[in-house]
Amino acid sequence: MSDYLIKATAFNGTVRAYAVQSTETVEEARRRHDTWATASAAIGRTITITSMMGAMLKGDDKLTVKLEGDGPVGPVIADGNAKGEVRGYITNPHVDFDLNEKGKLDVARAVGTQGNLSIVKDLGMREHFTGQVPIVSGEVSEDFTYYFVNSEQIPSAVGAGVLVNPDHTILASGGFILQVMPGADDGTIDLMEQRIHKIPSISSLVRDGNTPEEILEKLLGKENLKLHEKLPIHFKCQCSKERVENALKSLGDEEIEQMIKEDGGAEATCHFCNEQYHFSAEELEGLKTE
Repeated sequence: MSDYLIKATAFNGTVRAYAVQSTETVEEARRRHDTWATASAAIGRTITITSMMGAMLKGDDKLTVKLEGDGPVGPVIADGNAKGEVRGYITNPHVDFDLNEKGKLDVARAVGTQGNLSIVKDLGMREHFTGQVPIVSGEVSEDFTYYFVNSEQIPSAVGAGVLVNPDHTILASGGFILQVMPGADDGTIDLMEQRIHKIPSISSLVRDGNTPEEILEKLLGKENLKLHEKLPIHFKCQCSKERVENALKSLGDEEIEQMIKEDGGAEATCHFCNEQYHFSAEELEGLKTE
């Protein structure tokens, strides 16, 4: 089943809800960056939540997430937009530890518990919206929950999980975001909290074949839920050889000439997708004359 996201509301519009299956998307990120298990969980959770945050946007709006803790994986970066396109990279992909005391991948140790989570939203205006909060646990989901409450003043519950096979491929990945809107009563909030604590982990729900719709039904109750939109989710990078060419041109003729003399060409690698672009000496000469 291809990855997709569901947008919904519940309790007469007083709760906004998102759920996503992101297994193929996270596997694509893992494949491109050759991440080991714990690093896969860190970037997978970040990409999964970024895809849902992108779905909150409209038109050509987009956002960039940066999770920068003091752990060995280094900064984790992800981009998302309103079209279901998401991409991401992790600074040090070859990080893995034994399972933590709960028997889960030790993402907090990999990410670190000191640092910041920052969100930059490009909403097509002159100034970008930027929000930043300190990392509270390094488990990723809790850090995004803290961001929504403290930076956007929206009481939220965020969950994301990744299961990894013994060969490091992704077995299951998914997530949810529930947000309390004005008008929600205490009974609604109490019921949501009870359901969140009772359901199995989000990654095990995806592994067992639960769809995003079924995950929201478990979280909110089928009778309370109103589904609005289904959005395909996939890993997509905006890099291209043309973009790299423009970057090379901006270096100037002198720098390009030095590449030709010293290296006989040039090679550039995109951080986000690890795609490599090669330029021969003849191609560089062409850029110089342009």
